[in-house]
Parts: sequence; C-alpha cells; structure tokens
Amino acid sequence: MAFDANRADLCVGVIGTGAMGRGIVQVSAAGGMHVLMMDTRPGAADEARDFVAKMLLRAAEKGSMSKADADAATARIRVAQSLADFKDCHMVVEAIVENLDAKRALFGELEGVVKPDCILATNTSSMSVTTIAAKLKTPQRFAGLHFFNPVPLMKLVEVIDGLLTENWVSEALMVIGKRMTREPVRLTDAPGFLVNQVGRGFTLEASHLVYEGVSNFVDVDRVMRDVCGFRMGPFELMELTGLDVTQPASSLIYNQFFQEPRYRPNLIMQSRYEAGVLGRKSKKGFYNYDAEMKPIIAPEPAAPTAKPASVWVSKAEPQGHEVLTALLTKLGATIESGAKPSAKALIFVTPIGKDATTSAVEEGLDPKRTVAVDTLFPMVKRRTIMGTPLTDAAMKDAAHGLLASDGVPVTVSRDSPGSIAQRILAMLVNIGCSIAQSRTAQPADIDKAVVLGLNYPNGPLKFGDVAGVGRIHQVLATMNSIYADPRYRPNIWMRRRAQLGVSLLTPEP
Repeated sequence: MAFDANRADLCVGVIGTGAMGRGIVQVSAAGGMHVLMMDTRPGAADEARDFVAKMLLRAAEKGSMSKADADAATARIRVAQSLADFKDCHMVVEAIVENLDAKRALFGELEGVVKPDCILATNTSSMSVTTIAAKLKTPQRFAGLHFFNPVPLMKLVEVIDGLLTENWVSEALMVIGKRMTREPVRLTDAPGFLVNQVGRGFTLEASHLVYEGVSNFVDVDRVMRDVCGFRMGPFELMELTGLDVTQPASSLIYNQFFQEPRYRPNLIMQSRYEAGVLGRKSKKGFYNYDAEMKPIIAPEPAAPTAKPASVWVSKAEPQGHEVLTALLTKLGATIESGAKPSAKALIFVTPIGKDATTSAVEEGLDPKRTVAVDTLFPMVKRRTIMGTPLTDAAMKDAAHGLLASDGVPVTVSRDSPGSIAQRILAMLVNIGCSIAQSRTAQPADIDKAVVLGLNYPNGPLKFGDVAGVGRIHQVLATMNSIYADPRYRPNIWMRRRAQLGVSLLTPEP
C-alpha cells in the first residue's frame, strides 16, 4: 500500500494525554505534523494542549526552536471530542492505560472510524503488539510505536512489527519517527521489546545479589557507577522509575517468556511493591529520603590502615595475575614470586565467574588467607574484593587497606560466583545476545537502542566486546556450573562468537 509518510498535511491522532501522550503530541507537532488529541477524562485533553503549548514556548525561550515555529506547532494541535473526529487521521497512536481489554476495545472502535490506509499504533511498553492486534479485522496495519519518558528528551522510539504487520506500516513509522526528531529502531514483537528486555538484566541481577546477601543496595549502586560507568546504579534507577512500574513489568515479561529463568524476579522487588515501598514517589524505597527528597546515605567507611607484610597472587587467571600484580607493584606491596604462598602471606585470587571459596579449594590455597579481587574491569575509580566464609578479618582488612592506599575506594562483598560487576554485566550481555539470536533486532540496533533508551555508557554487545567476549562467556558458564541454575546459562549466539574470537557486533547474514 502506498503511504506518504512525508506529506506536509500528515495528521497524527493521539489518544491518552498523560505524560506519554503529551510527549507524543509535542514531538509530533514540533516535527511539522498536525495533531488531534483526545482523552476520556473531561477536560484532560484541553489541559494537555495548554501544557504542550507551554513546553513549546519554553523550548523557544531556550533557543531550541524559534518562537514562530513554536507558535506554528501549537496551532497544529487540536482537541477531539469523540473518536469520530479521527476519521481523517493518517496515523493514530494510543497512550492509554496498560490494560489489554481497554486497548483492544479502543482499536476495535477506531477500526470502524478511520480510513483503510490509516496506521494504528500502540505505545505499550510491555504488552505484545501481536496480542493487542489479534482481534482486529485489519491487523496488518497495526504496529508498536514505543516512546520513552520524557518523550521530548528521550530520542529513541521502538518501531515494533507484530506478527501480521505489513512492511509498509513499519517503514512509514520509521519515517514518521525521524520527522519527530527521534531515533527509530525497528524490531520484531517480543515481550518487553528490546530496551525493557535488556533492562531486566541490570535490575533483576542486582536484586538477586542483594537477596542472596552478597551485598547491599548502596554498594551495588556504587560499584555499577564507579566500576562500569553507569550514570545510575540499578537501585537508584528503580527508585526513580518506581517499583509500581518496574515490578509489574518484570513479572509480565517473565510470564510472557513462559518463565524464562533469565527474567526471573525475586522477593525483594515483590515484597516492596506489595508494601507500597515504591521509591521516590512513595518517599521511601531502597533508600530513605530527607525532607528535600535527597537520599539519606551514610558516608562510606574509612579504609583500614592495615597492610600485609607480603602478598602472593594466583596465576590461575594469567590476565588477572598480570593486572593485579602491576597494581600491587605501584602500591608498594611486597609480592612473593614462589610457586606457593609463604605461611603468612595474604593470598590474592582473580576469579572469572568463580567465588573465592571455589578458587581457594581448586588451587589448594588456605581459605583463611584468601581474598578475591575483580580484575575484569578497570580498577581506577573503585575496586571490589570478597573473601571466603573463613577468611580472617585481619587478612580481609589488610587486603582492603592495601588496595585503598592510593585513595581509590574499595567495596567489600560476601563471597559470590562472579563479583557484583561481573554478574550484572554478564546478564546484560547475555540478554543482548539472546535478542540478537532471535533476530528481534540487528546487533548495531540493539546497542543503539539501549544507549538511547536507558542512557547506559555502552550497549550490551559493546560491553561484551570491551570486557572480552570469551571472558564474559566464562563468567556465565562458570556461574551456571556452580549455581546449577539455567538463569546463568550462556547464550549459544555468544558462545559461537567467543569460540570464533569475533566482536558481538559482527552482523550475521
């Protein structure tokens, strides 16, 4: 079907004028399109139009558009009184409540109003596009058009092909997305689409870590910011989003994937959700807040002053041995070179995916003197260590004091297969690879979408490349072996690239 997505008089209908709907109205009007908006709540659409007008004026005041363009954009926005007013729209996108019956009912009515070549689109963030369209007479003209909040600031828009969506529909939406000055990424229908799938790896694995008693909310956030370069830690992110959004979405994605273990939620999120401890919006979450809604965080404890008389570094992981030995030399440590540590030496291991206990037992090392150091990531802004359940407190303090002696903070966690950062990053990469394997999206688009939609420093595939595909695969394979939990099984798509020694961003014909 011929559809001119570049026509000057293109009219976009928007139903639902909450935060998402208002944002869609604003970027549509600013992109030169006519907009017809509606809400079932009396007066809501008029309020939304006034709000968008103020936002456009503010954009002009900031210099991001001219006053004339802002006035022209405002003039292109109209309020509809009923669905019948949408009869001449070229595209209609809904941004109503996340309820399947409500969405199906709306589109069923719209189908009888709009013209045969009108595109119908849903902004759903968690429901299957195919499922929403299943009862339509013309599901071939139905697609997902998923924006991110706040829409005017978040450049990404996901264009989702339902099972029956025809190519002309998605191609037109890609053009319309660009007219809205968004960065459209096209993908096939899947639970959570692309960005919300990858995001599960970040938040869920962090929750599992805390649930296991490996660490606490604050330290996990510190590690992911300082070690991996994230702007916000996973718990900070959930505080901002709210567990009333994150937990239902996580459960929905898990169940839509038929209880795929990679997406398994846990009781930490569920119990807080049920208790109404949602984050900033409830003024209490993983963090407590003061009167000005600033999180109350105790200062990081001062590092111990103790240092070991000598250290011995395991060579089981050659790369880790090299990296840690170089750092310890800079810190002025006395490093033993023997095949085995002396009777009083602090023992360092650098496991990839293993816990300190497994490393000590496999290498025949004294667990009372063994401390594991994560060397998979740069140790410039923060270092992470963990002992075995038997590691002597004085030995752990000596390791902490030595590694913090140049002023770089050190996070001490309990023993765990994979460090904090190893576990979370590996899950992110694994989910990114599963998306690539299913051909939900192309590798480059996966990373682009995640960077734009989640503000991560890298996409999951580039993260894998930076850390080393083989080493990320090793983290997962080792964790899978220790836990015997299919949650950690490495994706076969990743495995092949690890075996071949190629980038995860390598396109496959």
